[in-house]
Amino acid sequence: MPNLAFLTDPRLRDGLQGRLGRVETRLTEAVKSDYPFVTETSAHLVEAGGKRFRPLMTLLCAAFGDPDREAVYDAATVVELTHLATLYHDDVMDEAPLRRGRASANSRWDNSVAILTGDFLFSRASDILADLGPEAVRIQARTFERLVTGQIRETVGPPDGEDAVAHHLVVLADKTGSLIATSAQFGAMFAGCDEATIDTLTRYGERIGVAFQLADDLVDVTSDATDSGKTPGTDLKEGVPTLAALMVLREQRPQDARLRDLLGRSLSDAEVAEALELLRDHVAVAEARSVARQWADDARDCLTTLPAGPARDALAAVCDYVVNRTG
Repeated sequence: MPNLAFLTDPRLRDGLQGRLGRVETRLTEAVKSDYPFVTETSAHLVEAGGKRFRPLMTLLCAAFGDPDREAVYDAATVVELTHLATLYHDDVMDEAPLRRGRASANSRWDNSVAILTGDFLFSRASDILADLGPEAVRIQARTFERLVTGQIRETVGPPDGEDAVAHHLVVLADKTGSLIATSAQFGAMFAGCDEATIDTLTRYGERIGVAFQLADDLVDVTSDATDSGKTPGTDLKEGVPTLAALMVLREQRPQDARLRDLLGRSLSDAEVAEALELLRDHVAVAEARSVARQWADDARDCLTTLPAGPARDALAAVCDYVVNRTG
């Protein structure tokens, strides 16, 4: 369960804690299969916990309407199942040994099991989604298209002549922003909000989603495994681009020659440690955090048309929480 201490309204915080508990119960039920091994592999990441940021966004945005509609809980379950499914696939692509403080599924079993488990979770999300109506199915399909397109964009890299930083931000909007935008949209939709509120919260979700991912990439550099639940420098080891690294490569400063060499290829464990040390002391980390803060501020600006109250204050608090977290 996520730590909601950053929310200052006790009534809203306690209500969200209870609602997140209901989503957690639904997640546990959703990953069960008649085949015990599938239950074991599917429950692997659910049991590991996590920030549950996407269902949190669904429930927070539902607070602008009726947050206790059954469809809200179904939608919150769908977005987290979708996210979990992508993690199984991501860990295969990145060859990640650790996820949420425990062995990744591909490390504990193998790549085939991890891929198929991700597919199983997608199918369970789709089954729940079917009861939410054709518009919800359409939104999810378009979101999934963006998730996949973003991953392909990242894998292929920017075309000749395109700024790598600008390309990276488009990737993040697709890979992360799209599902968090949908999380917010579903919360407002199924809580019965009007179209203007739904549109506003969807725009907020996309922007806070990009800020969330930018900050998450910084956690990979600045935190240890105890804080983040991931092996520090995973992105560096596999040559996955992050904003701070792309800024170093773009500046071409003579004193960064060794760091640029390390950032341009896959690394050994010793080289990862060296790259982490060099990058942690680099101004690019502060610059990347500043960009994350700009996206969070843009998200905050979306809130001005919403009615004042605890729900709006909570979404504003999320903007600060996202960029300041360490894990």
